[in-house]
Amino acid sequence: MRRSLALAGSAVTVLGLLAGCSAGEGTADSGRTTLKVAALEGGYGRDMYAQVIKAYEAAHPEVEVRLQISKSIEDEITPNMKAGRYPDVVVLGQGRKAALTETLVKDKALEDLTPVLKAKIPGEDRTVGDKLTKGIVGNLNTNPYGTDQTYLMPMYYAPTGLFYNKGLFKEKGWRTPATWDEMFALGDTAKRQGIPLFTYPTAGYLDSYFFALLAGIGGEEFHTDVMTYKQDVWKSAKARQALDITTRLLGYAAPATVGYANEQDFTKNQQLILDNKALFMPNGTWIVGEMAEAPRAEGFEWGLTPLPAVTPGGERYITTSVESVWVPSAAKEKDAAKDFITYLYSDEAAKIFAESNAIQPVESVTSALSPQNAEFYQVYEDPSVSALVGGFASTAPVEGVDIKATLFDTANSIISGDTTEEKWQAALNDASEKLRRSGG
Repeated sequence: MRRSLALAGSAVTVLGLLAGCSAGEGTADSGRTTLKVAALEGGYGRDMYAQVIKAYEAAHPEVEVRLQISKSIEDEITPNMKAGRYPDVVVLGQGRKAALTETLVKDKALEDLTPVLKAKIPGEDRTVGDKLTKGIVGNLNTNPYGTDQTYLMPMYYAPTGLFYNKGLFKEKGWRTPATWDEMFALGDTAKRQGIPLFTYPTAGYLDSYFFALLAGIGGEEFHTDVMTYKQDVWKSAKARQALDITTRLLGYAAPATVGYANEQDFTKNQQLILDNKALFMPNGTWIVGEMAEAPRAEGFEWGLTPLPAVTPGGERYITTSVESVWVPSAAKEKDAAKDFITYLYSDEAAKIFAESNAIQPVESVTSALSPQNAEFYQVYEDPSVSALVGGFASTAPVEGVDIKATLFDTANSIISGDTTEEKWQAALNDASEKLRRSGG
């Protein structure tokens, strides 16, 4: 990256997690330390974790790493955690429906990982903090309490935005819209040809969309106001503009979207892009691997574009998905966990991750990108586009309030006609105010 990330708020989205599934705990009978690592099997697959662990154990014969990996890892480790059996290392971002990471943040149940930033990487002459991309720590994603303490280390980062079929656009002679007016004009053109403008895998994928939209409307200051629950922020004209644009966009959604927008069928919505049955969907670079074996239209080619600008020549934002690695404060092998996390930022580990297109926010790693991914990451070099890490600030839990569900999931009801934009705005302001009063 030629320029550092403009980070505002806390991060979203979406991937990775390692989990330990052994019967034993702590130090094994052989005298080796047993390190339990828990991982979500996301779009990057599982092989990279096995390879990294094998390399780590080769250099640390005194440690045995036990890995559990699953597409629903939260369901598997939460019962054990409630019974007092915690993994030592968890790689799991925020923004998942189960909200396990967010829950531990709210409960202040994470270990302080600030010392990892100062730790020297084995076999290298730099610390983890020296090697990380400037600005990737110190935001609400990594430092959720607004202090100097880092509790969630950034593991992978990826540009998220609107994915589309470049081949179809070349065939039709279409340009990607630079403004929302151009977007809706394209929607009308495509509609006449029987192609819906928009879809999403699940409504939760609208996180990256909304964070970029809010910043595009009011800059990073307004985005931060929303993320930190400024009083009556959802009553503002800027907030209404965001909902106006979104409601209009949802009016162009593919009819199948709501029916498939669940964790079992979401790939069917993603398939709409591959089949030229929708033009754009919000997603991240992992989509390439996730749909690698899926059928596609002749001439299909993945493309990524930022959200359109609100005004011609206006600033455009690309939400950066940052997936986190963390240590439960109740973990048994916390020192070993920190040593393992330090190793995850080594050149050796970064190369293994990059081969699966899991790109870490460390210097020079983009040189290992595939040509496809290299094209995606070039978005950060566009002077008209700013990178943004978005996400709501942590607060004390408020019963019955889930502002992310209110903001994202209501899109399903807007499309189906079960609610109105006015009710959406009122519900958002009500949720934001309750969180503000709780200490947001």
